[in-house]
Amino acid sequence: MAVELARENGAPAGSTESRQHLQQSPLAIRGLTVTYGEKPAVFSVDMTVEPGRMTAIIGPNGAGKSTLLKAALGIVPPVSGRVQVFGKPLNSQRGRIAYVPQRASVDWDFPTRVIDVVMMGLYRELGLLGRITGRHRAAAKACLDRVGMGDFATRQIGQLSGGQQQRVFLARALAQGADLYLLDEPFAGVDAATEKAIIAVLKQLRADGKTVVVVHHDLATVGEYFDNVFLINTRKVAEGPVAQAFTAETLQSAYGGRLATAQVDQLATAPTSRHPQTGGAL
Repeated sequence: MAVELARENGAPAGSTESRQHLQQSPLAIRGLTVTYGEKPAVFSVDMTVEPGRMTAIIGPNGAGKSTLLKAALGIVPPVSGRVQVFGKPLNSQRGRIAYVPQRASVDWDFPTRVIDVVMMGLYRELGLLGRITGRHRAAAKACLDRVGMGDFATRQIGQLSGGQQQRVFLARALAQGADLYLLDEPFAGVDAATEKAIIAVLKQLRADGKTVVVVHHDLATVGEYFDNVFLINTRKVAEGPVAQAFTAETLQSAYGGRLATAQVDQLATAPTSRHPQTGGAL
C-alpha cells in the first residue's frame, strides 16, 4: 500500500494542531475533485504545502498534475473541494500568488516586448490605467537580470527561444513579489542552461522564505531540486519530505508498469543524482 504522509503531520483531522497547520500552510487543498466530462481528472485530493519549501508535484502523464494546480488557482472549476491560501479563501489572497503556466499554453505570436511582459507582473501596483514610470521599468529590468535575460528587454517575445521565453515568464512572476510561486512544468523543453538558471532562481526564492510548488516531470532530479514531493495519479498517492515520500513503494504505486522495477529502485535509493539510465525526463 502506498505511503501517505499528509495527515497533518500525524494530527487527527479537526484537531487544534491540524487546524493550525492548515492556517499556516501557503496552500491547503481539501477534497478537490475535477472532472472532464464524466471522467475524473483529480479525485478527492488533499494537499498541504509546507511554507518555505520547494515542493514537486509528480505523477505519470494524465495523472492530474497540471489540473490540480489550475484548480487550486480557480482556472479550472472543481466539482467539489476547497482551497485555502495562507489560511484564507483563494480570492482574498491572489496578490500573494505568482503563477507560471506551461509554455505551450501561451500565445507567443502576440506582438509585445520582453520588458512589457515582465511589467505585466506589476499590474496590481499599476492598475488598469496606471502610469508606467522609470521605477517600474527598472524593477522589471532587475527581474530580467535575475533570470539572465536583461539584454533581451526590447526584443519581441516571439523572437526568443523556448528556454528564453520560459525565463521571461519567470521574471514576470518575480515582478509580482509574491509569497507563493506555482509553476507548471517550467523545465519542459528547455536547454540545460535555462534549467540551471531557473532552479537557481527558485532556490533563492526559497532562501528568501518564499514557497515554491512545481509540476515536475523529471524524476531523476526530484531529490536534487526539491524538499518535498506530492505524488498523484488522479488520487493522491503520497506527500511529504523527499526522503520519506519518494520511495520505491510510492513510485510503483503512482506509475505502476510505466516504470521498470529497476528504475524505481534506483530513483528511490539515490534521489540526489541524475540517472543516465532514465535519460532524465520520464
